[in-house]
Amino acid sequence: APHTTMGLRQCLTLLYVTAAHSWAACARGTSTRTLATVLVASRARPLFAVFSGIVEEIGRVAVMEKRRDLSLWDGTIGEGWQMQVEASTVLEGAYLGCSIAVNGVCLTVTEFDETHFSVGVAPETLRLTNLNGIAAGAPINLERALAADGRNSGHYVQGHVDDVGVIEAMTPDGEALTVRVRPPARLMPYIVAKGFIAVDGTSLTVCNSNAEEGWFDFMLVSYTQSKIILPKKSVGDMVNLEVDAMAKYVERSMSSLLERMHVLETKLEEQEARLREA
Repeated sequence: APHTTMGLRQCLTLLYVTAAHSWAACARGTSTRTLATVLVASRARPLFAVFSGIVEEIGRVAVMEKRRDLSLWDGTIGEGWQMQVEASTVLEGAYLGCSIAVNGVCLTVTEFDETHFSVGVAPETLRLTNLNGIAAGAPINLERALAADGRNSGHYVQGHVDDVGVIEAMTPDGEALTVRVRPPARLMPYIVAKGFIAVDGTSLTVCNSNAEEGWFDFMLVSYTQSKIILPKKSVGDMVNLEVDAMAKYVERSMSSLLERMHVLETKLEEQEARLREA
């Protein structure tokens, strides 16, 4: 392999990629030698969609329409929603099938030219995100997927939006802007002060989180305000939310551990009871 100098974040990215594809390779019976070859060859192109939450540009919806002439997997013709987006930066290096985060939603490019790209929008995406009802002319946050050795100045964003939240307040604080959001109650356990959250695909640090009242807030410095769409929104508008995936994994692991501890505790209590009776 060529000699390279990588920082900690880049190494972690490669480890993340390696782990994910090792699991996939095992499932397919792919050899580790083949996997290593793929990893080296793909350093300039993402193996799978991981984003940083650092918005690259604000694009604009050119067309959002329901198509009735889409070719389906079985050769028949069906219907579905398609979005065409006007962009520039994220089209650099674009290819059919590449992933672009649109307001934090990982979508697959189906067509593109020098000024536009098109993506299909699935029913689940429309149910869970603010792309439902978006109209031509609307500004949108755009980001390309990270390359395996790319820099990550935000946090690992999957582009799998959990749900939408509602903006409750937007309060200027000097040159900064504090934004308070009310998420669905089921997401509050994953939102903690000083933790990560992606809002419309933007990697942000939670300032305060109030589980009892059901809200969290974050602060946008002036530079960030000029690079994303959020300051253009108003109280009552919806934002896409993706909580830090690590919090979900920790909860799953801890839940399993607590279940095993409960079983062990029950067995110990039963053993103590038998010893007292003896």
